[in-house]
Amino acid sequence: MGYQLSPLLWQKVRRGLSAGRVQSVAVRLIVEREREIQAFKPVEYWNVVARLESPAGTIEAKLVEVDGKKIDLKAARAGGEGFFLGSQGEAQAIVERLQERDDWRVRSVERTEKRRNPPPPFITSTLQQEAARKLGFQPRRTMRIAQRLYEGVELGPLGVTGLITYMRTDSTRTAPEAIEAVRGRILATFGEDYLPAKPNRFRVKKSAQDAHEAIRPTSLELSPSEVQRYLSDEELKLYTLIWNRFLASQMAPARFDQTTVEIESDGCVFRASGQVMRFDGFLRVYQEGRDAPDEEEEADGLPPVAEGERLRLLELVPSQHFTQPPPRYTQASLIRALEEQGIGRPSTYATIMATIIDREYVRQDEQKRLVPTELGMLVTDLLVGSFPDVLNVEFTAELENELDAVEAGRKDWISVTRKFWQPFKADLERAAIAMRDVRSEIRETDIPCEQCGRNLVIKWGRNGEFLACPAYPECKFTCNFSREEDGTIRIETPEETGETCDKCGSPMVYKYGRFGRFLGCSKYPECKNVKSLNKPIPLGIACPAPPLGCGEGSLVQRTTRRGKIFYGCDRYPKCRFASWERPVPFPCPECDAPFVVEKVTKRLGTVRRCLREGCEYTETVGEGVSVEP
Repeated sequence: MGYQLSPLLWQKVRRGLSAGRVQSVAVRLIVEREREIQAFKPVEYWNVVARLESPAGTIEAKLVEVDGKKIDLKAARAGGEGFFLGSQGEAQAIVERLQERDDWRVRSVERTEKRRNPPPPFITSTLQQEAARKLGFQPRRTMRIAQRLYEGVELGPLGVTGLITYMRTDSTRTAPEAIEAVRGRILATFGEDYLPAKPNRFRVKKSAQDAHEAIRPTSLELSPSEVQRYLSDEELKLYTLIWNRFLASQMAPARFDQTTVEIESDGCVFRASGQVMRFDGFLRVYQEGRDAPDEEEEADGLPPVAEGERLRLLELVPSQHFTQPPPRYTQASLIRALEEQGIGRPSTYATIMATIIDREYVRQDEQKRLVPTELGMLVTDLLVGSFPDVLNVEFTAELENELDAVEAGRKDWISVTRKFWQPFKADLERAAIAMRDVRSEIRETDIPCEQCGRNLVIKWGRNGEFLACPAYPECKFTCNFSREEDGTIRIETPEETGETCDKCGSPMVYKYGRFGRFLGCSKYPECKNVKSLNKPIPLGIACPAPPLGCGEGSLVQRTTRRGKIFYGCDRYPKCRFASWERPVPFPCPECDAPFVVEKVTKRLGTVRRCLREGCEYTETVGEGVSVEP
């Protein structure tokens, strides 16, 4: 599908774009969530909390019922039974009604035992989600580290050893010998109370391919503490996460005593809930991360009270709140949404996340939440308008099921392909003619060009919409703009930097390009001088003598446009000495060159060598001895 849709986007929008059965649906989910947020209207509501005193301690309880009517914001807004306090006046009326009363009593006490079962061992999607929540690793990074742990790490006398099973799997199945080994480890480490009578079993989804077992340590003899010295920091963190999750998956459930107390006065009912852990079980080793806090879970217990017991009111506290819009997706929560709806495969999720960011369909904000760009919204609207089935979540999930059936031999691939291809081909031919041609369209504004006076037009570029003069190439004026809520276009004034152009003396301003923000001359296009915001960092080492360098300048650390660090001479472009390996101020022990270079390798650690031609000095110096510039 992508091979057909991508060229259409090149023709209609711009080259370099892509579309696909999974990636386009993922972008659509992000776009639709953003529009939900934009359309969201917050609703004011008030809570009233009573602080009450019993002989055993203080209880805080929230108002849940008034004169037989339950407080239920969601049901009330949907037109069902229930109501809510929508203003300070309504909340204050409750306070005034109850604050002088002395008939507060316990209406009911409910005590139950709550069990929390351990989570299953990791599959690909859950590993990516937990690594994002707990370690801050994005899916691509998680899979890169997991690949190294799977392929093998040098463990001294043990040689190269694979530490985890295959990391691209959708099955929670575990080999019997691994279950036996982990149960032995649990018994030896934590005792009988933490070991269930029988191994824990986990349901495997119907759609799971089950070709590989769950992600787990290959050997329960190689604990994180025992391999720590051989692993990098990020490898150790991920291996520890996998180790703890696998151990926890075969441990006993955690048990809690949960208490719910209802208290009433003058027809108003207040409720307090709390829980106390009786046995930590698997929580001793591992607790799952959450995308959002669970408001209903209570961490503290309540003082013991009896049904019918009289309580004394200490205070009533009204508090104002507003409903919140749905949260933006993170990479972890988007993967979970795709998985829950049966879209995509474990092996593709990390690639999909990287693709939609690299194609500039979405960006990540400061909290690593996914925000659609103007380009992402435009492409989604174009594809949804022309290919409603292909961009439909249910259709994509159903197609996944059809492909699974083909793989299992239950369906013929030709009939499945024909069923999809014929309507898709018709939509493709129709879209080639009817789809909006963004690339060639010109939308005129009433804003005059600063240089020639003609009305500016809106065009699309790599970084979204911008204003340009229609007299191009005679007039090359362009500028960025933003839209007010009513749609009014406002030209954005370039942000001055306090620096001047070293070619023409004009102020330098911040500009945005393919590789992010940079400094550009405010007199563009007359002056095309640009500067990187990544200023060189001196290393305190002289540039080597010819033929390697110039022997006159000094070495500095620089950054490429894509953010990769390299080292070169500060006299560039007159001197073109450059190295990916970091120069360090240690003379070569064989040829007395004033410095050597070093790099850190996965297998050998820090390795130094001499750059001078004919010198064969190379030395492995281990970790922690390199000198920072």
